[in-house]
Parts: sequence; C-alpha cells; structure tokens
Amino acid sequence: MRRVVTIGQTTAGGPAFLVIAGPCSVESREQLLRIARKVRDAGATALRGGIFKTRSDPRSFQGLGADAFPLVDEARGETGLPFVAEVTSPEQIAPLAAHVDMLQVGSRNMHNTALLKELGRQRTPVLLKRGLAALLKEWLFAAEYIMQGGNQDVVLCERGIRTFGDDTRNTIDLAGAVLARQRSGLPVLLDPSHGTGRPELVGPMCAAAAAAGLDGVIIEVHDDPAAALSDGFQSLTPGQFAGVVAGLRPILRATGRDL
Repeated sequence: MRRVVTIGQTTAGGPAFLVIAGPCSVESREQLLRIARKVRDAGATALRGGIFKTRSDPRSFQGLGADAFPLVDEARGETGLPFVAEVTSPEQIAPLAAHVDMLQVGSRNMHNTALLKELGRQRTPVLLKRGLAALLKEWLFAAEYIMQGGNQDVVLCERGIRTFGDDTRNTIDLAGAVLARQRSGLPVLLDPSHGTGRPELVGPMCAAAAAAGLDGVIIEVHDDPAAALSDGFQSLTPGQFAGVVAGLRPILRATGRDL
C-alpha cells in the first residue's frame, strides 16, 4: 500500500511531484528570504535549509543553530511553504519541530538508532537519507526503527552512495531508489545535489527521477554559490533552478503528474 505523507500544506507520495529547494545552510535573514522567494516563484513546493550542520571538516561552518529559528519562521510565513531541516541529535528534535515541518536525518545518522527511535516517538514527518554506503535493506531497516515507534510519516531520500568512482561526488543508485519505493510503499525522493556534486548534472538526474516514478527531489540553491558557507560548489543558482523545474513539467505531464 502506498503511503502519502503530509508536510505542511503539501504532500509526498501523492499525485504531485514534490520539489524541495533552498540553501545548504541558513546563513542570514537576507540570504534565506532572498532564496526562499526565488525558489517559490520558480515552482518549489517546500523549502530546505541547514540549521545544525554536521560537517566532515570541524573548522567549517556548523550552522547558526537556534539563532536560525526566527529566520525560518519568517521564511515559512512569507512564502507559505513548509520547511525541511536536518536534525543531528535527539536533543534537537523538540526545538526544531517547533519551527520546521519535516525533520531530515542525514546520511551520517542513518545508523544512529537512538535518534531514529526518538523520532519514532514524534509526530513530525521524517526525511530519511540513505547512508554513505548503506545497503538497501539497511536503509529500510532504519525506516522501520522510526515507524515501530509509531511515526509512520517517513519519506526516503536517495542521495548517492560512496563507490570507487570519483567523477561525481557520490554514485546515484536510481534503481535502488525505485526498488526501495516498491518494497516499502514509502515515498522516495532523490537528492541530485549530493548525489552528483555537479550543478550541470542536477537537471538530468531530476528528469530521471521524474521519469522513473519517484516522488520528488531536494535541491540545493544559492544566489551566490561562490560565497556560500557550505556546499556552494554543487548548488544551483535560482535561474538554473527555474530551468530545471521548467524541464520537469513536460516529463511529469507525460506520466500523469504535475508539481
């Protein structure tokens, strides 16, 4: 049975294709509002933005933390779009859930069973990213940890896995994403930004996700990628994002769907 997850005023897993877009990190009020307005106008149906960041380099920007909460509230209120942000520890769940519409589990935390169990006790929808090199069954087991606690509102996200290839940041397992959807009945999104690490590949991978019947995409967008505090190298500009969304529409219509 197919699961439809409600996220604010939108859904994942229904007839509409979900497009989540925004910066890797919330950097300032002005930055977030500028980008939020632009992605909304281009067709995004939800916003994203990192508040608490888990980074490989401990010297890199770790996010604004709780200082970002009023900025997120303002962006949600002005655009009317639901907001997705990553949670990195059980202690962050309650504060984040008061300000965002969906809690994201990043790839590093897919195996964090303490976090997954606590998310299962909540009623905030969860976006569960696949681990860095997780098997399909491990990814689905992680979803079960959340659902066994009572929270059935889980959306899976394929973000590429680590392989011997180095031409892209990760290797997107599109077949695995489709198989996860078939086996679990849960909505499945694709993250082409982390999956490829290359802006020029984001559009083609979004098109592939739509054609393969996945339920949506999550895309990093920044209006000045070179100055971004995190992951600017893989971010689309608002203009590039608008082009990707425009390219999705005929594919979705051909499959009986729309944004």
